[in-house]
Amino acid sequence: MKTKLLILSATLGFVISPALCAEGPHDHGHGHSHAKKTAGPNGGRVITSVKPRLEFFVTPGRKVKITFLGEDGQAIAPADQVVTAVGGDRSKPARLVFSKADGSLISDKPLPEGNMIPIVLQIKVAPGAKTVNEKFMVNLADCSECDHKEYACTCEH
Repeated sequence: MKTKLLILSATLGFVISPALCAEGPHDHGHGHSHAKKTAGPNGGRVITSVKPRLEFFVTPGRKVKITFLGEDGQAIAPADQVVTAVGGDRSKPARLVFSKADGSLISDKPLPEGNMIPIVLQIKVAPGAKTVNEKFMVNLADCSECDHKEYACTCEH
C-alpha cells in the first residue's frame, strides 16, 4: 500500500509541476525586464545608480578614468562630484583619489596587480549629497564575445 501511495504521489508531482511552474514568457519571477547593457564612450562600465551617470574605465596604465555622461550617453565635464575608490586585497587595500584631467576624473595611482580586483567606488554627486557606494569586481580579462573587458562586458552571458 505504501509503495502504491509513493508511486501515485510521484506521478501526480510530475503531472502537476509543469503547470505550476509555467511563467509565460520566462521573466524568471523577477517581475521586470533587464535593459540591454551598454558600454560608455571609452568602452568602460556604465554606473547608473547616480545622476549624472558615469563610466568607470581602466586605462592601459591601469589608472581609473571616471567620465560623467549626459542623457545622450556622451561625455560631460565633471562639476562638483567627488569620487574615491578602495580596491584590491583587504589586508593591503589601494585607496584611489581622483582629480580632474581632460574632461574626466583620473585616479592618482593605478589599480593593484592582478586581473580580478574587488572595488568599492564612492560617489558624491554634489556637496551635501549622500555618498553612493558601488561594489563590483573589476575583471580585466578580455570578453570572448564582445570587444570589452569583462568588467564592462555588454554580452548576455
